[in-house]
Amino acid sequence: MSRTNLTLFDSALMGPAIVASFKKLAPQTQLRNPVMFVVYVGSILTTLLYFQALIGKGEASPAFILAISVWLWFTVLFANFAEALAEGRSKAQAESLRALKQTVSAKKLERNSQPKGQLSNWAATSASNLRKGDVVLVEAGDVIPVDGEVIEGVASVDESAITGESAPVIRESGGDFSAVTGGTRVLSDWLVVRVTVNPGEAFLDRMISMVESAKRQKTPNEIALTILLVALTIVFLLVTVTLLPFSLFSVAAAKSGLPITITVLVALLVCLIPTTIGALLSAIGVAGMSRMMQANVIATSGRAVEAAGDVDVLLLDKTGTITLGNRQASAFVPAPGITEQQLADVAQLASLADETPEGRSIVVLAKQRFNIREREMSSLHAEFVPFTAQTRMSGVNIGNRAIRKGSSEAIKNYMQELGLPFPAEVAHNVDDVARRGSTPLVVVDEGVVMGVVELKDIVKGGIKERFAELRRMGIKTVMITGDNRLTAASIAAEAGVDDFLAEATPEDKLKLIRSYQSEGRLVAMTGDGTNDAPALAQADVAVAMNSGTQAAKEAGNMVDLDSNPTKLLEIVEIGKQMLMTRGALSTFSIANDIAKYFAIIPAAFITTYPQLAALNVMHLASPSSAIMSAVIFNALIIVVLIPLALKGVRYRAVGAASLLRRNLLIYGLGGIVLPFIGIKLIDMILSVMHLV
Repeated sequence: MSRTNLTLFDSALMGPAIVASFKKLAPQTQLRNPVMFVVYVGSILTTLLYFQALIGKGEASPAFILAISVWLWFTVLFANFAEALAEGRSKAQAESLRALKQTVSAKKLERNSQPKGQLSNWAATSASNLRKGDVVLVEAGDVIPVDGEVIEGVASVDESAITGESAPVIRESGGDFSAVTGGTRVLSDWLVVRVTVNPGEAFLDRMISMVESAKRQKTPNEIALTILLVALTIVFLLVTVTLLPFSLFSVAAAKSGLPITITVLVALLVCLIPTTIGALLSAIGVAGMSRMMQANVIATSGRAVEAAGDVDVLLLDKTGTITLGNRQASAFVPAPGITEQQLADVAQLASLADETPEGRSIVVLAKQRFNIREREMSSLHAEFVPFTAQTRMSGVNIGNRAIRKGSSEAIKNYMQELGLPFPAEVAHNVDDVARRGSTPLVVVDEGVVMGVVELKDIVKGGIKERFAELRRMGIKTVMITGDNRLTAASIAAEAGVDDFLAEATPEDKLKLIRSYQSEGRLVAMTGDGTNDAPALAQADVAVAMNSGTQAAKEAGNMVDLDSNPTKLLEIVEIGKQMLMTRGALSTFSIANDIAKYFAIIPAAFITTYPQLAALNVMHLASPSSAIMSAVIFNALIIVVLIPLALKGVRYRAVGAASLLRRNLLIYGLGGIVLPFIGIKLIDMILSVMHLV
């Protein structure tokens, strides 16, 4: 897929974000964020107080009120800017996707299906005129006009415009590789495609709407945090309101000092409420979806991204996720009286014309072990015997010499038909190979059982370490496989997964997911076939492969454009990073209020209670400078934290307890210490420049 390589503060984003910051000053927009709406109202109130001061009836000097008002407006604008910048990145991604949409001509067939060789009866039409159920012909060089399902033909398709992968893929009727996406191009042969969507419902259209952050719905976690922030804001609002009559009473009782002004009360309120996280909360959510998009994963909602961060059970397919996906020959186990080299020689002969990954690996292993070079089939006058579902064997005939390889059961049946025995030693070797989690392939040459070729599912490098990281995070990994229990147990042990489900059926997967969910756990899984659709629909985080069927993509709440089963691990990391970022900045926001207490409260009441000077631990120059410094810091810290909100805190594979301790140390303690330093520095600058 065409990605937007924009830096965090790219000029292409900055200009529109600044403009959007002012547009978001509309009251109906500000109401969506209750915390910042309080700052917004405070900004309006202090602005009115400034105009009152200009006509000589102000509660303080016009310059002081104006300065407070300006920085309150900056606080609102900085919050708007953070959200607009996050939205701008998502909109840039949406524009890059929109550029992929093409107005193409489609070859609409006159009937719902066409027999082979009779595909000339088509009429040219625009792709926008196609409706669900229409059938189109797509030939080599044509762009697939709209999403659909292959009902006839097989062809090589270039999906790089969608997935970013240059290697073409094969699409064919039936099975799990029949879905095609509009905007991709057929490279060879032809396909008959039945349209599966109506205009505006295509995958590319859904992708665009998914990344348009303007309509992003708040997630449950975000809603809960917003409620907490609103509650804190209401508490501080009530406290601040009561301070005015308290100040008036104190001045009257002491017959000294000056009552607190409304401007100072507004400044105090804005500094005490959790403005930092309130300003950045929306940006964090938008950025989480944007990071998912950068990983080439389309999430249907922020809820799906957030759920990925809360997942504690991962269901992973064995093939292609935990293992490389293709069994590889790893050993030759000869029968009694047969040397390993003899077995390798015969096995290679049987595999010379076998283009399967298993067949090629046998040829390579024989070459590596014994330097047995490939022989040309034509020079041997050999006849290749292909694998069939009936015989479950393949091999080669060289004159009257018949060489076969296949499963132990298939070779046993073959030997019985020849009236020859199957050696007990070979049967024992077959069992040993199976117990190791490998697949035994028996080779026979002219009625003589030569031995066993061990085909092994190769566990991906580094996968065991990744599972160990997930375990430290409290996430349980479960391997799903159609293999027998013996083979599954061996691979599960080698890969380091916590559990496995062998001989899995769609019903088994669904039952397993429901079992975990009944325990209150969140489950994530990947799938690409129609048979995965029920389990994907049930899972909390369901990642469908883009190469899979339409049913799988509709059942999932995420689509992996790269069709990489291991992407599930990255998705969980992105989800957790979003939650970690939200938690870290919430901790910082609440912690940094402490320094503001020591700045504003002594400044506000020192004329009435001189004893409060003891709380001026930062030795701020004057009450006006103290209040101004706190307000300026409160605004500037939002800008400082925008990169962290958009990029996310650094992901670490640690448990919840360790993560909590780390956040408290860095963002809790840091949130306490940094404002003391920041407010003091601002105070010194204001004093040196004689601005207060």
